[in-house]
Amino acid sequence: MTAVNSSAARAASRLRPGRLAKVRSAAGRWAGLGRSGRRRRHWRALTGRWIRTFLGAWLAVGLAVGLTSCGRRDAPSGQTQPQRPKPRPPSAASKPASGASPTPGVVYLKDVVTNVPWCIQVAKIDRTRPDLELHTMLAWGRIAGLATLSDQVALVPPEWGRPVVALNGDFYVVDPKHPYVGDPRGLQIMDGELVSGPTDQDSFWLDPAGRAQVGHVQARFEVRWPDGTTSPFGLNEERPPAGVVLYTPRMGVSTRTPAAGLEFVLEPAGTGPWLPLQAGQQYTARVRELRRSCDTPLVGDVMVLSVGPQLLATNRAVAAVQVGSILRLSTATEPDLRGVRVAISGGSVLLRDGHRAPLEVPHTLDYRFRSVFERHPRSAVGANGQFIFLVQVDGRQPRLSMGMTLKELAEYMLKLGCKLALNLDGGASSTFWLEGQVLNSPCHGREREIANGLVVVQKSLAQVQSDADRRRRGG
Repeated sequence: MTAVNSSAARAASRLRPGRLAKVRSAAGRWAGLGRSGRRRRHWRALTGRWIRTFLGAWLAVGLAVGLTSCGRRDAPSGQTQPQRPKPRPPSAASKPASGASPTPGVVYLKDVVTNVPWCIQVAKIDRTRPDLELHTMLAWGRIAGLATLSDQVALVPPEWGRPVVALNGDFYVVDPKHPYVGDPRGLQIMDGELVSGPTDQDSFWLDPAGRAQVGHVQARFEVRWPDGTTSPFGLNEERPPAGVVLYTPRMGVSTRTPAAGLEFVLEPAGTGPWLPLQAGQQYTARVRELRRSCDTPLVGDVMVLSVGPQLLATNRAVAAVQVGSILRLSTATEPDLRGVRVAISGGSVLLRDGHRAPLEVPHTLDYRFRSVFERHPRSAVGANGQFIFLVQVDGRQPRLSMGMTLKELAEYMLKLGCKLALNLDGGASSTFWLEGQVLNSPCHGREREIANGLVVVQKSLAQVQSDADRRRRGG
């Protein structure tokens, strides 16, 4: 900018009033010398030179002003233009080297395939180590809301251990204006607590023996009314007009339901299990309060059973429920997830029993169809007998990484040695965090706020011993 301004000043200096007077004087002398061809040529040359000088000066000044103004956007009158600093990526010196083991039992691999190109982040976790444990996370610890993967890691409870590596999780309600924004689309079990019920999506979980599993989980949730009839229910999700949904404090501050319908505030009846809610259990509840205004606060040790207006109008058993009535709730699933402490849903199963699983092909040419066969940023979780793999593939960045199709992702997981694998949410949600920093390149240039994620923690020796004691007691 300084060089441009200096050029403009030098050009403008040639047009001082004294110099302009000399130009006029010279022009007058040459005009009076007759019509000879030689003098006319000299006159044209002199006039052209000064015209070019004049135009050049104006052009230089205009360029200097333009370049100065294009770097500044004026704020409205009386306001200061906010400065939003760009996030600085970690320096190359601070990033873990590919093949390094930042934590014993965790191996980090950065796989760059230049001819596609692909840029892939892999964490290989030794499942045999008692100090390493896999958990699921939830944005701000509740269903309603979104948070970046880094923020979710920052909120990991200290009693879990020290976060080592994390990956984004399930698909979710993304519309910020939706009352249930952040609701995971499928199953989630967090530290043994059932926080979101299964849907038509496939899931990944660790069974009570610690073996990794993938597949479809069917919810068999139902409430038994006082007259013995039953109704299925959903969990911590948007209530349909003709449906029933059970809300726990994990939902957030309230049920967020519309005014129409009826809600039963439940308290424990007897000495059976209660909160936190778990899969494969039977709960006996007493109706403490009826609320017809809905959007019931979720305060204290209560659950809320919400009934849609259409079901309320047609089901006599529901309409007959009163304060003091006893309701029985079942959180059964197929397969049985009793005792499972970590589970998360995603997209399609990629690998099963060491072979590529058939991919579900949608019947319409919508985004869901294209996303199967097009290259996009991807995330996946896989496992074999000894290791868990957290894998992230950058995409939509032609100079860095194109992304993968689901078939390519399945083949890559197989190449890593996985026997089973599940595709997770991808696109701009695809994020890989390791030892305090995001190592991948999100396709929007920044971390997206997401619903949940997977995290591997390292436990202290005291925590390992405490967990062993709890398992011996059957807790």
